Amino acid sequence: MLDLEVVPERSLGNEQWEFALGMPLAQAISILQKHCRIIKNVQVLYSEQTPLSHDLILNLTQDGIKLLFDATNQRLKVIEVYDLSKVKLKYCGVHFNSQAIAPTIEQIDQSFGATHPGVYNAAEQLFHLNFRGLSFSFQLDSWNEAPKYEPNFAMGLASLQIPHGAMVKRMHIYTGNNLQETRAPVMPLACFLGNIFAECVDVLRDRAGPLGLKLRLLTAGCGPGVMADSKVRSLERNIYFGDSCQDVLGALGSPHKVFYKSEDKMKIHSPSPHKQVPSKCNDYFFNYFTLGVDILFDSTSHLVKKFVLHTNFPGHYNFNIYHRCDFKIPLVIKKGETWDQIQELLGHPMEKPVVLHRSSSANNTNPFGSTFCFGLQRMIFEVMQNNHIASVTLYGAPRTASIPVL
Repeated sequence: MLDLEVVPERSLGNEQWEFALGMPLAQAISILQKHCRIIKNVQVLYSEQTPLSHDLILNLTQDGIKLLFDATNQRLKVIEVYDLSKVKLKYCGVHFNSQAIAPTIEQIDQSFGATHPGVYNAAEQLFHLNFRGLSFSFQLDSWNEAPKYEPNFAMGLASLQIPHGAMVKRMHIYTGNNLQETRAPVMPLACFLGNIFAECVDVLRDRAGPLGLKLRLLTAGCGPGVMADSKVRSLERNIYFGDSCQDVLGALGSPHKVFYKSEDKMKIHSPSPHKQVPSKCNDYFFNYFTLGVDILFDSTSHLVKKFVLHTNFPGHYNFNIYHRCDFKIPLVIKKGETWDQIQELLGHPMEKPVVLHRSSSANNTNPFGSTFCFGLQRMIFEVMQNNHIASVTLYGAPRTASIPVL
């Protein structure tokens, strides 16, 4: 049984790990993977057809805990403990819920102190006792207790006190004073771990097509023996088609991984592919996982020839490899989130889509199915079967490299 410390408006965890509000989804999954022998039977819950309309949830079924992530920015918004019998909980190092200590209203009052009167929800038959960044929901023992706590009781207060001996049914950790209005906070300093993250990515383009990327980056100091920055630093970097490998390294730092292409599966769809001279070297990607961006370099010139931006939607083959890239493509009118909306803004492709079926070399099955690739204005939109965009690949003519005079 997990033994966890509750920190209101911040986190739930122990000495080995911590789920902190504002934590990126990928980091929470990394914790679960690292401690898979202790934390078992984890479910990923999401809306398959409308993934942006509902929170993305990691359900720790064995431990009675749900981690609710904002569907858009994929940062931790709410921590819910829905079965207190499966976990030990303490506050300031003192247990208020364990096998020996029942989480009654008296125990909560002793551990957390005074707060505003509890609010009774007649539909759920629950009392909600709210602290800043923390709330407890108490289950009534019988229907007979409900009439004593009508909304008109005690000069408009929903209740003055919760029945003695009432047990906590659910607990929530969140930011602010209102669980219904809470939002995922900014990423805490402890989550940077020496990485850079993209607050937003703007596609630079003209009438002909994309020119490059403008990245607004977030970073913070860390590392053993180095005093960490007390603040998150923000900086902007521009990367263009035709930039050199050194230009990109100077702007973004070292990539998380360098991937060399073994083949180009889209080559057959280019003009006269049989006339293209095969290269002796392979083009290579710089993979920036925390930015949600891949950058492809030409193997001969070592100049940027392609950008790939990832949305990290659940239900896609590459889910959780990249952080979600919050990219924006400048348009004349309002933004679009689905492929139908994008076509209304940019126009309809002249050709039918290319069907893309991903699978690993060890396992030829893909439980998420195929995606469809549409080409438009030097951009390829990879569209999932629910009509949402999985990735956008940007193409552009590289700038002519200058030849030094000897």
